[in-house]
Amino acid sequence: MTFLPKPKLHHPEMPTNALGYTRRDYEGSISTLCAGCGHDSISAAIIRACFELSLPPHRIAKLSGIGCSSKTPTYFLGNSHGFNSVHGRMPSVLTGANMANRDLVYLGVSGDGDSASIGLGQFAHAIRRGVNMTYIVENNGVYGLTKGQFSATADRGAKNKRGVANMDEPIDMVGMAMLLGATFVARSFSGDKGQLVPLIRAALSHKGAAFIDCISPCVTFNNHDGSTKSFDYVREHNEAVNFLDVITGREEITVEYEPGTVEIVKQHDGSLLKLRKRATEYDVHDRVAAMDYVQKHHAKGEIVTGLLYVDPEAHDLHEALGTTATPLNQLDESVLCPGNAALAKVNASLR
Repeated sequence: MTFLPKPKLHHPEMPTNALGYTRRDYEGSISTLCAGCGHDSISAAIIRACFELSLPPHRIAKLSGIGCSSKTPTYFLGNSHGFNSVHGRMPSVLTGANMANRDLVYLGVSGDGDSASIGLGQFAHAIRRGVNMTYIVENNGVYGLTKGQFSATADRGAKNKRGVANMDEPIDMVGMAMLLGATFVARSFSGDKGQLVPLIRAALSHKGAAFIDCISPCVTFNNHDGSTKSFDYVREHNEAVNFLDVITGREEITVEYEPGTVEIVKQHDGSLLKLRKRATEYDVHDRVAAMDYVQKHHAKGEIVTGLLYVDPEAHDLHEALGTTATPLNQLDESVLCPGNAALAKVNASLR
Protein backbone atom coordinates (compact mmCIF):
# COMPACT_ATOMS: atom_id res chain seq x y z
CA MET A 1 0.00 0.00 0.00
CA THR A 2 1.29 3.44 -0.91
CA PHE A 3 1.00 6.25 1.61
CA LEU A 4 0.86 9.67 -0.02
CA PRO A 5 2.57 12.56 1.76
CA LYS A 6 0.61 15.71 2.35
CA PRO A 7 1.52 18.73 0.19
CA LYS A 8 4.28 20.83 1.75
CA LEU A 9 2.64 24.12 0.78
CA HIS A 10 0.78 25.93 3.52
CA HIS A 11 -0.24 29.47 4.45
CA PRO A 12 2.86 31.52 5.35
CA GLU A 13 1.14 32.98 8.41
CA MET A 14 0.09 29.71 10.07
CA PRO A 15 0.38 29.95 13.88
CA THR A 16 3.56 28.56 15.38
CA ASN A 17 4.30 27.15 18.82
CA ALA A 18 7.15 27.97 21.21
CA LEU A 19 9.58 25.99 19.03
CA GLY A 20 8.55 27.75 15.84
CA TYR A 21 6.75 24.70 14.43
CA THR A 22 3.35 24.88 12.75
CA ARG A 23 0.70 22.23 13.19
CA ARG A 24 1.64 20.88 9.76
CA ASP A 25 5.02 19.88 11.18
CA TYR A 26 3.23 17.32 13.38
CA GLU A 27 1.19 15.75 10.60
CA GLY A 28 1.94 12.58 8.63
CA SER A 29 0.78 10.95 5.41
CA ILE A 30 -2.73 11.19 3.97
CA SER A 31 -5.05 8.77 5.75
CA THR A 32 -6.28 5.66 3.93
CA LEU A 33 -8.92 4.84 6.57
CA CYS A 34 -12.63 4.94 5.79
CA ALA A 35 -14.04 8.45 5.45
CA GLY A 36 -15.43 9.51 8.83
CA CYS A 37 -13.43 6.96 10.86
CA GLY A 38 -13.12 8.01 14.48
CA HIS A 39 -9.43 7.04 14.41
CA ASP A 40 -8.68 10.01 12.15
CA SER A 41 -10.18 12.32 14.77
CA ILE A 42 -7.84 10.81 17.38
CA SER A 43 -4.89 11.39 15.06
CA ALA A 44 -5.95 15.03 14.72
CA ALA A 45 -6.19 15.32 18.52
CA ILE A 46 -2.68 13.88 18.93
CA ILE A 47 -1.32 16.36 16.38
CA ARG A 48 -2.96 19.27 18.17
CA ALA A 49 -1.83 18.10 21.63
CA CYS A 50 1.82 17.73 20.57
CA PHE A 51 1.73 21.09 18.81
CA GLU A 52 0.26 22.85 21.85
CA LEU A 53 2.80 21.22 24.18
CA SER A 54 5.62 22.34 21.83
CA LEU A 55 7.12 18.86 21.83
CA PRO A 56 10.06 18.47 19.41
CA PRO A 57 8.85 15.87 16.87
CA HIS A 58 12.24 14.14 16.86
CA ARG A 59 11.92 13.46 20.61
CA ILE A 60 8.69 11.48 20.22
CA ALA A 61 8.62 7.72 19.67
CA LYS A 62 5.30 6.32 18.39
CA LEU A 63 4.72 2.56 18.49
CA SER A 64 1.85 0.36 17.36
CA GLY A 65 0.79 -3.24 16.71
CA ILE A 66 -1.66 -4.52 14.09
CA GLY A 67 -5.13 -3.31 13.16
CA CYS A 68 -6.87 -0.19 11.85
CA SER A 69 -5.68 1.71 14.93
CA SER A 70 -2.11 0.59 14.40
CA LYS A 71 -2.09 2.08 10.91
CA THR A 72 -2.79 5.55 12.30
CA PRO A 73 0.77 6.50 13.40
CA THR A 74 1.50 6.83 9.68
CA TYR A 75 -0.97 9.72 9.63
CA PHE A 76 0.56 11.83 12.42
CA LEU A 77 4.03 12.87 13.63
CA GLY A 78 5.75 12.08 10.35
CA ASN A 79 9.03 13.51 11.67
CA SER A 80 9.07 11.30 14.78
CA HIS A 81 10.57 7.91 15.52
CA GLY A 82 8.18 5.07 14.69
CA PHE A 83 7.95 1.30 15.04
CA ASN A 84 5.06 -0.89 13.87
CA SER A 85 5.36 -4.20 15.75
CA VAL A 86 3.54 -7.52 15.35
CA HIS A 87 0.01 -8.14 16.60
CA GLY A 88 -0.35 -7.47 20.33
CA ARG A 89 3.37 -7.01 20.96
CA MET A 90 3.65 -3.22 20.97
CA PRO A 91 3.90 -2.89 24.81
CA SER A 92 7.04 -5.03 25.09
CA VAL A 93 8.73 -3.22 22.20
CA LEU A 94 7.84 0.12 23.81
CA THR A 95 9.16 -1.09 27.19
CA GLY A 96 12.48 -2.11 25.67
CA ALA A 97 12.88 1.17 23.81
CA ASN A 98 12.00 3.11 26.95
CA MET A 99 14.57 1.23 29.01
CA ALA A 100 17.26 1.95 26.40
CA ASN A 101 16.46 5.66 25.97
CA ARG A 102 14.44 7.48 28.60
CA ASP A 103 14.96 10.83 26.86
CA LEU A 104 12.19 10.19 24.32
CA VAL A 105 8.46 10.75 24.82
CA TYR A 106 6.74 7.39 24.28
CA LEU A 107 3.32 7.15 22.66
CA GLY A 108 1.77 3.71 22.20
CA VAL A 109 -1.27 3.52 19.91
CA SER A 110 -3.29 0.32 19.89
CA GLY A 111 -6.78 -1.05 19.34
CA ASP A 112 -9.30 -3.13 21.24
CA GLY A 113 -8.28 -6.25 19.33
CA ASP A 114 -4.58 -5.51 19.58
CA SER A 115 -4.67 -4.82 23.35
CA ALA A 116 -7.74 -6.62 24.70
CA SER A 117 -7.31 -9.93 22.88
CA ILE A 118 -3.95 -11.18 21.59
CA GLY A 119 -2.05 -8.44 23.43
CA LEU A 120 -3.92 -8.51 26.74
CA GLY A 121 -0.99 -9.98 28.65
CA GLN A 122 1.43 -7.49 27.12
CA PHE A 123 -0.91 -4.62 28.01
CA ALA A 124 -1.23 -5.85 31.60
CA HIS A 125 2.51 -6.12 32.26
CA ALA A 126 3.40 -2.76 30.69
CA ILE A 127 0.77 -1.06 32.87
CA ARG A 128 1.65 -2.84 36.12
CA ARG A 129 5.37 -2.11 35.66
CA GLY A 130 4.70 1.62 35.40
CA VAL A 131 6.40 2.19 32.05
CA ASN A 132 6.62 5.93 31.43
CA MET A 133 4.35 6.20 28.40
CA THR A 134 1.05 7.39 27.00
CA TYR A 135 -0.97 4.34 25.94
CA ILE A 136 -4.02 5.09 23.77
CA VAL A 137 -6.51 2.38 22.80
CA GLU A 138 -8.69 3.35 19.85
CA ASN A 139 -11.71 1.32 20.89
CA ASN A 140 -14.41 0.53 18.30
CA GLY A 141 -15.58 -2.87 19.55
CA VAL A 142 -14.99 -4.67 16.24
CA TYR A 143 -12.26 -6.14 14.07
CA GLY A 144 -12.46 -3.64 11.23
CA LEU A 145 -9.75 -5.24 9.07
CA THR A 146 -11.49 -8.65 9.08
CA LYS A 147 -15.07 -7.57 8.32
CA GLY A 148 -16.49 -6.50 11.66
CA GLN A 149 -16.52 -9.42 14.09
CA PHE A 150 -17.11 -8.47 17.74
CA SER A 151 -13.92 -7.68 19.65
CA ALA A 152 -13.30 -8.40 23.33
CA THR A 153 -14.52 -4.90 24.31
CA ALA A 154 -17.92 -5.24 22.62
CA ASP A 155 -20.69 -4.76 25.18
CA ARG A 156 -22.95 -7.70 26.03
CA GLY A 157 -26.19 -7.26 24.11
CA ALA A 158 -24.69 -5.00 21.44
CA LYS A 159 -25.77 -5.98 17.91
CA ASN A 160 -23.69 -6.19 14.76
CA LYS A 161 -24.86 -4.95 11.35
CA ARG A 162 -26.69 -8.24 10.71
CA GLY A 163 -28.61 -7.88 13.98
CA VAL A 164 -26.76 -10.66 15.84
CA ALA A 165 -26.24 -9.84 19.54
CA ASN A 166 -22.97 -10.27 21.41
CA MET A 167 -23.43 -12.71 24.32
CA ASP A 168 -19.96 -12.38 25.88
CA GLU A 169 -19.05 -10.08 28.77
CA PRO A 170 -16.82 -7.18 27.66
CA ILE A 171 -13.29 -6.49 28.84
CA ASP A 172 -13.26 -3.04 30.43
CA MET A 173 -9.88 -1.53 29.57
CA VAL A 174 -10.35 1.37 32.01
CA GLY A 175 -11.18 -0.95 34.89
CA MET A 176 -8.19 -3.15 34.08
CA ALA A 177 -5.83 -0.17 33.86
CA MET A 178 -6.89 1.06 37.31
CA LEU A 179 -6.71 -2.44 38.80
CA LEU A 180 -3.22 -2.99 37.36
CA GLY A 181 -1.83 0.23 38.84
CA ALA A 182 -1.91 2.80 36.05
CA THR A 183 -1.30 6.22 37.61
CA PHE A 184 -3.27 8.16 34.98
CA VAL A 185 -6.51 6.70 33.62
CA ALA A 186 -9.02 8.41 31.35
CA ARG A 187 -11.73 7.62 28.83
CA SER A 188 -12.83 9.84 26.01
CA PHE A 189 -14.71 9.88 22.70
CA SER A 190 -13.14 10.54 19.32
CA GLY A 191 -15.97 12.94 18.52
CA ASP A 192 -15.25 15.15 21.56
CA LYS A 193 -12.03 16.98 20.69
CA GLY A 194 -12.63 19.54 23.44
CA GLN A 195 -12.22 16.76 26.01
CA LEU A 196 -9.77 14.50 24.18
CA VAL A 197 -7.02 17.04 23.40
CA PRO A 198 -6.51 18.15 27.04
CA LEU A 199 -6.51 14.51 28.15
CA ILE A 200 -3.76 13.64 25.67
CA ARG A 201 -1.77 16.72 26.70
CA ALA A 202 -2.07 15.74 30.36
CA ALA A 203 -1.15 12.12 29.63
CA LEU A 204 1.95 13.15 27.66
CA SER A 205 2.98 15.35 30.60
CA HIS A 206 2.42 12.64 33.19
CA LYS A 207 5.31 10.62 34.62
CA GLY A 208 4.34 6.97 34.74
CA ALA A 209 1.85 4.73 32.96
CA ALA A 210 -0.85 6.95 31.44
CA PHE A 211 -3.76 5.15 29.77
CA ILE A 212 -6.58 6.58 27.63
CA ASP A 213 -9.44 4.41 26.39
CA CYS A 214 -10.95 6.32 23.46
CA ILE A 215 -14.30 5.19 22.04
CA SER A 216 -13.82 5.48 18.27
CA PRO A 217 -16.81 4.37 16.17
CA CYS A 218 -16.17 2.20 13.11
CA VAL A 219 -18.26 3.87 10.40
CA THR A 220 -18.22 0.71 8.26
CA PHE A 221 -19.08 -2.04 10.75
CA ASN A 222 -20.17 -0.54 14.09
CA ASN A 223 -22.05 2.73 13.65
CA HIS A 224 -25.65 1.50 13.42
CA ASP A 225 -28.70 1.16 15.66
CA GLY A 226 -27.97 -1.52 18.23
CA SER A 227 -24.27 -0.68 18.51
CA THR A 228 -23.08 0.68 21.85
CA LYS A 229 -20.00 2.26 20.25
CA SER A 230 -21.71 4.28 17.52
CA PHE A 231 -21.51 8.06 17.29
CA ASP A 232 -25.17 8.48 18.26
CA TYR A 233 -25.04 6.04 21.18
CA VAL A 234 -21.94 7.57 22.78
CA ARG A 235 -23.28 11.12 22.40
CA GLU A 236 -26.58 10.11 24.02
CA HIS A 237 -25.00 8.13 26.89
CA ASN A 238 -21.88 10.18 27.63
CA GLU A 239 -21.46 10.91 31.36
CA ALA A 240 -18.56 13.37 31.61
CA VAL A 241 -17.13 13.60 35.13
CA ASN A 242 -15.12 16.78 34.51
CA PHE A 243 -14.29 19.43 31.96
CA LEU A 244 -10.60 19.70 31.29
CA ASP A 245 -7.80 22.02 30.36
CA VAL A 246 -4.03 21.78 30.76
CA ILE A 247 -1.86 24.72 31.70
CA THR A 248 1.83 24.14 31.16
CA GLY A 249 4.43 25.35 33.63
CA ARG A 250 5.74 27.87 31.10
CA GLU A 251 2.53 29.86 31.15
CA GLU A 252 1.25 32.32 33.73
CA ILE A 253 -1.69 30.84 35.61
CA THR A 254 -4.63 33.22 35.72
CA VAL A 255 -8.03 31.73 36.46
CA GLU A 256 -11.28 33.04 37.90
CA TYR A 257 -13.54 30.54 39.58
CA GLU A 258 -15.98 30.06 42.39
CA PRO A 259 -14.64 28.41 45.57
CA GLY A 260 -14.97 24.66 45.43
CA THR A 261 -15.62 24.42 41.70
CA VAL A 262 -12.05 24.00 40.41
CA GLU A 263 -9.29 21.62 41.46
CA ILE A 264 -5.67 21.88 40.34
CA VAL A 265 -3.70 18.64 39.91
CA LYS A 266 0.04 19.21 39.70
CA GLN A 267 2.06 16.96 37.39
CA HIS A 268 5.69 16.00 38.04
CA ASP A 269 7.02 18.23 35.27
CA GLY A 270 5.24 21.28 36.70
CA SER A 271 2.26 21.22 34.33
CA LEU A 272 -1.15 21.69 35.88
CA LEU A 273 -4.43 19.95 35.11
CA LYS A 274 -7.44 22.17 35.75
CA LEU A 275 -10.70 20.38 36.57
CA ARG A 276 -14.00 22.21 36.54
CA LYS A 277 -16.08 19.91 38.69
CA ARG A 278 -19.68 19.02 38.06
CA ALA A 279 -22.29 19.22 40.78
CA THR A 280 -21.62 15.54 41.54
CA GLU A 281 -18.50 15.21 43.68
CA TYR A 282 -15.83 13.13 41.99
CA ASP A 283 -12.37 12.55 43.48
CA VAL A 284 -9.83 11.76 40.73
CA HIS A 285 -7.31 10.65 43.40
CA ASP A 286 -9.43 7.78 44.78
CA ARG A 287 -8.73 4.66 42.69
CA VAL A 288 -11.34 2.44 44.37
CA ALA A 289 -14.07 5.08 44.19
CA ALA A 290 -13.27 5.69 40.53
CA MET A 291 -13.62 1.98 39.72
CA ASP A 292 -16.91 1.85 41.62
CA TYR A 293 -18.21 4.96 39.82
CA VAL A 294 -17.37 3.57 36.38
CA GLN A 295 -19.03 0.22 37.10
CA LYS A 296 -22.22 1.77 38.51
CA HIS A 297 -22.69 3.92 35.43
CA HIS A 298 -21.80 1.03 33.11
CA ALA A 299 -24.67 -0.92 34.68
CA LYS A 300 -26.96 1.97 33.69
CA GLY A 301 -25.71 1.85 30.10
CA GLU A 302 -23.77 5.10 30.51
CA ILE A 303 -20.22 5.69 29.25
CA VAL A 304 -18.17 7.63 31.79
CA THR A 305 -15.61 9.92 30.14
CA GLY A 306 -13.02 12.38 31.39
CA LEU A 307 -10.07 12.04 33.74
CA LEU A 308 -11.03 9.07 35.91
CA TYR A 309 -7.93 8.62 38.07
CA VAL A 310 -4.53 10.26 38.53
CA ASP A 311 -1.79 9.69 41.08
CA PRO A 312 0.07 12.99 41.60
CA GLU A 313 3.00 11.13 43.20
CA ALA A 314 3.47 8.54 40.46
CA HIS A 315 6.74 6.70 39.80
CA ASP A 316 7.96 4.93 36.69
CA LEU A 317 9.90 1.78 35.86
CA HIS A 318 13.26 3.57 35.68
CA GLU A 319 12.95 4.56 39.35
CA ALA A 320 11.96 1.02 40.32
CA LEU A 321 14.97 -0.51 38.55
CA GLY A 322 17.45 2.27 39.30
CA THR A 323 18.53 2.52 35.66
CA THR A 324 21.10 4.97 34.36
CA ALA A 325 19.86 8.42 33.44
CA THR A 326 21.97 8.34 30.29
CA PRO A 327 20.48 6.65 27.19
CA LEU A 328 22.35 3.45 26.35
CA ASN A 329 23.37 4.73 22.92
CA GLN A 330 25.31 7.53 24.63
CA LEU A 331 27.34 5.27 26.94
CA ASP A 332 30.86 4.22 25.96
CA GLU A 333 32.28 0.70 25.96
CA SER A 334 33.85 1.04 29.41
CA VAL A 335 30.39 1.43 30.95
CA LEU A 336 28.47 -0.96 28.70
CA CYS A 337 31.17 -3.69 28.97
CA PRO A 338 32.80 -3.31 32.41
CA GLY A 339 34.96 -6.42 31.93
CA ASN A 340 35.59 -9.81 33.52
CA ALA A 341 36.05 -8.47 37.03
CA ALA A 342 32.53 -7.03 37.12
CA LEU A 343 31.09 -10.24 35.63
CA ALA A 344 32.90 -12.35 38.23
CA LYS A 345 31.44 -10.18 40.99
CA VAL A 346 27.92 -10.66 39.66
CA ASN A 347 28.39 -14.42 39.35
CA ALA A 348 29.77 -14.60 42.89
CA SER A 349 26.68 -12.83 44.24
CA LEU A 350 24.46 -15.50 42.71
CA ARG A 351 26.23 -18.50 44.23
